[in-house]
Amino acid sequence: MAQYSTRTSEHRDLAEGRIASPIPLGLSVLALTTAILGSWYAGFILPFGNQGALRAIGPIILVGGIVQILAGMWEFRKGNMEAATLFTSYGGFLTALGVIFMPGFGILTSMSAGVQHLLLGLFYLCWTILLAVTFIGSLRMNMIYLAAVGLLFLAYLCLTIGHLTGFNRVWLGIGGWLAIICALVAWYATIASMLRTAAGITLPTGGRGPVATE
Repeated sequence: MAQYSTRTSEHRDLAEGRIASPIPLGLSVLALTTAILGSWYAGFILPFGNQGALRAIGPIILVGGIVQILAGMWEFRKGNMEAATLFTSYGGFLTALGVIFMPGFGILTSMSAGVQHLLLGLFYLCWTILLAVTFIGSLRMNMIYLAAVGLLFLAYLCLTIGHLTGFNRVWLGIGGWLAIICALVAWYATIASMLRTAAGITLPTGGRGPVATE
């Protein structure tokens, strides 16, 4: 019986070792969705606050959120609690945000402009608080991961203030640009993870302990 248990444990460890890291997927989708949403708020390429563009962004964020949840679930399987919590919670947030933005559901169109901003402000506020908790819980991770989470927190904090103050363009613009910077950092972390896994090339990530690029 003991020999059987040992073989079963070895087989399970071998199977888990063959599971590819979900980190590149999670970070790349985080970067993609955050960059698109940030571009809308910053007025970068997309017109600032244009409702037509927002209706097109909704499905992208919705699909991205679903993929983010899947990446988070695999992170739980890999035993990476910090990344699993971030990816899964952000995926759920993005999925809900995509539903809110999609015109077919009629959620925003059924409200006045003032109520829309209060709704989004409250939604962003709750997510910002969760990001703060996630950041504190991820202090053992490498610096590039912490930078991405920290920038995501600052971006949504500014977006929260912008919506709760009546669609303040300054705050929303700052939040949008911070979101774009966050996306660039997340893309760098994605490249670092893929190069390390596929080619054995190690890019600077600021830490030697448990990292989010393994």
